[in-house]
Amino acid sequence: MKALVYSGSGRRSWTDVPDPVLVDPEDAVVQVDAVTICGTDLHILGGDVPEVESGRVLGHEAVGTVLQVGSGVRQVAVGDRVLVSCISSCGRCRFCRIGQYGQCLGGGGWILGHTIDGTQAERVRVPYADNSLHVLPPRVSDEDAVLLADILPTSYEVGVLAAQVSPGDTVVIVGAGPIGLAALITSRLFSPSAVIVVDSSPARRETAAALGADVVCGPDDDLRAIISDRTGCLGADVTIEAVGRPETFELCADLVRAGGHVANVGVHGAPATLHLESLWIKDVTITTGLVDTRTTPLLLRMLAEGKLDVSGLVTHRFGLDEMQDAYDVFSRPQESQALKVVLFGEGGI
Repeated sequence: MKALVYSGSGRRSWTDVPDPVLVDPEDAVVQVDAVTICGTDLHILGGDVPEVESGRVLGHEAVGTVLQVGSGVRQVAVGDRVLVSCISSCGRCRFCRIGQYGQCLGGGGWILGHTIDGTQAERVRVPYADNSLHVLPPRVSDEDAVLLADILPTSYEVGVLAAQVSPGDTVVIVGAGPIGLAALITSRLFSPSAVIVVDSSPARRETAAALGADVVCGPDDDLRAIISDRTGCLGADVTIEAVGRPETFELCADLVRAGGHVANVGVHGAPATLHLESLWIKDVTITTGLVDTRTTPLLLRMLAEGKLDVSGLVTHRFGLDEMQDAYDVFSRPQESQALKVVLFGEGGI
């Protein structure tokens, strides 16, 4: 089969690799019908995730059709149309038993496209299939569903829920890429008084406004004055970092009010300065984390019932064999205006 293979920092190829096979009784093999590219994949190609070995098939988000299941699989069957979660879960270890699947000790967690071959391929082996695949309702499209493999639960769990967004809050989201926009969509579920989105790209600010941002700002705007005017000089109740750069994390820490919450969602490849000399007295809570995907069933129900609108997040569509072109577009968002790119196999809908 064909797959996107990482060959060391800055090198990738769409090439032939062996077909996946069942290794453990709880495995499933899934035909990939739709797959997307994550900013984390770009971090891997940039050398920021050194544990990813040369020769690894990348990708951790997909929708597909189950082709094979192991003897221990009970909840999914051959022919099922499924969402492949970015997080795999053994379901038995200490962390899985409390819903902290991203920290799975039983061989799960973030493994697809990380420590085992991933989803940017014609087929993929999924460990712990009963806990790591979600059967899709017929009325949910592949394109919408694939957004629930990673960016929606990540933004919701690591951003909105971790920051305890509440009715009436002023929320500042720094970064209007896919993660930041997903944080915008899910933060609005809690009726904040204002969501302010900051991004350097005019096109992304325009998208944020279309998705419901109350205020959109560029890096040259007087953010402190804008937020002060909205909050009676207090500062933002919640700031969500959705870029993964030192300067954007430091901006979030600067804009939060005393007693507020900074939720870091972005993947960082370089150290950021934590200004404890000014933060220690402000009772600020800072959270980080890897998504657990415990909310994926909830988000999937909301999507199926028309309560979660993800339209506008996918900007480019390709065939699966156009993987290299899709990477080129996704990696140059300032030129291509790309948000999420989705690639469809022959069975995609």
